Amino acid sequence: MIKVAILGVSGYGGSEVLRILNTHNDVTINHFGANTQAGIPISQSLGQFYGIFNNIMQQSDLVEIARESDCIITATPHKFLAEILTKEIVKQSVIIDLSADFRLKNPKKYEEYYHFTHPNPELLQDSVYGLCEINKSAITHANLIANPGCYPTCSTLCILPLLQRGIIEDSSIIIDAKSGVSGAGRSAKLENLFCEVHDNIKAYGLIKHRHVAEIEQNLGLFSQLQPHHSSSNKDYKDIHITFTPHLIPMNRGILVTAYANLSASYINITQADIDSVYEEFCENKIFVRHLKGGIAPQTRWVKGSNFVDISACLDSRNKRVIMMGAIDNLIKGAAGAAIQNLNLRFGFKESQALEDIALFP
Repeated sequence: MIKVAILGVSGYGGSEVLRILNTHNDVTINHFGANTQAGIPISQSLGQFYGIFNNIMQQSDLVEIARESDCIITATPHKFLAEILTKEIVKQSVIIDLSADFRLKNPKKYEEYYHFTHPNPELLQDSVYGLCEINKSAITHANLIANPGCYPTCSTLCILPLLQRGIIEDSSIIIDAKSGVSGAGRSAKLENLFCEVHDNIKAYGLIKHRHVAEIEQNLGLFSQLQPHHSSSNKDYKDIHITFTPHLIPMNRGILVTAYANLSASYINITQADIDSVYEEFCENKIFVRHLKGGIAPQTRWVKGSNFVDISACLDSRNKRVIMMGAIDNLIKGAAGAAIQNLNLRFGFKESQALEDIALFP
């Protein structure tokens, strides 16, 4: 039994971490961290925990919590953890961070995309990127795990099978993505009010969305021919994508539709060939489901689950391919991935507490 502390438990991501861990037989929750809601019972803020977790949420002293915890899962705002985390804390407790603070290896990218100078570049280089399907071996030994973003998780997993094989031109990748409103977090914002999002769809974050840097890093780092390429940035390939996210009027879910030109040597590829590539990619990836024949994924079939559905459809007339993916942004895109990382790091069954299938309707 390990002791796990959750920081940011009152937010969407943190509360999902708590909900999932409630069914984990090898975990006990020893700290419920919050900021603006500190001092009130968690069940007062989140009614789904009434009679299950009535613990008082507290502001957190990270040094003290690290002494008392085997693992700290942080669902905190960007920049928060980067400013207070130290090597000593990381030595004492495994950190799984849901923010972007330790995802990008190039600290200058934080200035470009997050508009702050990274205060902890040394720890940034020590962090391990926590996309389990690609970086499993490194995760099992890591004490600082950077949980992937939601858009990057879905985009990376649906594009990488063809990119690793050189089947598509990396300079031609265009990603059209759509997300439910929970991706913006639980804090009150004018643009996220019901009347602002209901009966409407809009593009946002054009050209410079924060997740562009993370997606490009993933595709550059992991697009080698070797399926289990290291997370080291020594062989980083410079890839540039066009990424346009959209906000849609639903609570949760991400749908990615990506486009790329076929490489010259693969213009005669068949749909069956593409399916074979995806089938091989999905081997031993228990939460990645390939929909054969270019069937389009749907968010309703992954809602509330840790699964990601991916597929690709050949556009032979235009010598292009359409790559698609769907995830629940709060589960596989956040909390579920964090628990998957925890399971790998502590030697539990990878799917423990994550085996629920999608909620429907």
